[in-house]
Amino acid sequence: MTTTATTTMAGTVTDKVLNVGYALLDKGLVPDFIVRPVIRALCRERLREINHGSLERNHAAKMQWIEGVRARDTIADHTDKANEQHYEVSTKFILSCLGPYAKYSSCLYPTGRETLAEAEICMMESYCEKAKLRDGLDILDLGCGWGSLSLFLAQKYPNARITSLSNSTTQKAHIDNAAKSRGLTNIEVITADVNTFDFNGSKTFDRILSIEMFEHMKNYQMLLAKVSTWLRPKSSTGKAEDESLLFIHIFCHRTTPYHFEEGDSWMAQTFFSGGTMPSHDLFLYFQDDLTLIRSWYINGKHYAHTCEDWLKLQDANAKEGLAELERDAKAKGLDPEEGRKAFYRFRVFYMACAELFALNGGEEWGVGHYLFKRKD
Repeated sequence: MTTTATTTMAGTVTDKVLNVGYALLDKGLVPDFIVRPVIRALCRERLREINHGSLERNHAAKMQWIEGVRARDTIADHTDKANEQHYEVSTKFILSCLGPYAKYSSCLYPTGRETLAEAEICMMESYCEKAKLRDGLDILDLGCGWGSLSLFLAQKYPNARITSLSNSTTQKAHIDNAAKSRGLTNIEVITADVNTFDFNGSKTFDRILSIEMFEHMKNYQMLLAKVSTWLRPKSSTGKAEDESLLFIHIFCHRTTPYHFEEGDSWMAQTFFSGGTMPSHDLFLYFQDDLTLIRSWYINGKHYAHTCEDWLKLQDANAKEGLAELERDAKAKGLDPEEGRKAFYRFRVFYMACAELFALNGGEEWGVGHYLFKRKD
């Protein structure tokens, strides 16, 4: 038998084993004490894959990756998949896993003893400080999710005007209802795809904040060029406090960007089709239209803690969560079994993220914060 034939046969066997494993995961039949070590092993395999053996080769690979995303024709890929996999999953189910503000991104645990509710607020307060927010500003929450930051800012800054942009109709419905129930009248929610949407000069903003949206993007050159036009031109006063600013929060690898490719992994297939893992320094290479003022790195253990808290809530609300996802599947014309699959997939997703961000003490994958100013 030839080497090629042997390799092909081995690959076929591996695929079959993986498919059996995935089917068991979808039924919740693989215990966590087996799942977690496998996840950690896969994380270490990823580290081996992205390491080309020397600083010279790693840097060359990064430059090639950056040239590749610059050459893309669209800002983002598979935006419909992002909705299907995350953002138009039953709102009731998602809320049962999250904290009171429904923050679907890393929270901050300064002492490690904070509750999820406290950690949500800690992180959002850090945004306010880093983005130099104050009352009375025009603020865009770009990729607003279920409105955690929009609702927090609308309450904290009652004279600010908050615009929330999301690609999900169900997220808009939730934010509109939440704002109404809290008596907040300073939020406007827009449903649009950043690939094609543009304000075209109809609105500009003093601050734009984007929390874990850029990981769904590809051509950062095109995206930041567009976003730069949404920032208000510099005031004639020339004062630093009058500058319009862009604040970005992403999850990232410490050195190496990579794509989540279809067929590449369970995560890419099930939760992050068309996704990107940025490197912490990635935005340094995309400053044609904006200037980076400051960046920060937050240890991955904060995100791991967040995911563990989400998992605990999902498990605590398991009976209601399963029933809700089965009902949601039926409402969409699917077999209720698809709802049960979604429930168990979310458990594995939270575990996978917790293990990834906790690896090597949180020093491999973590959270990056960035503050940009407009170039006038």
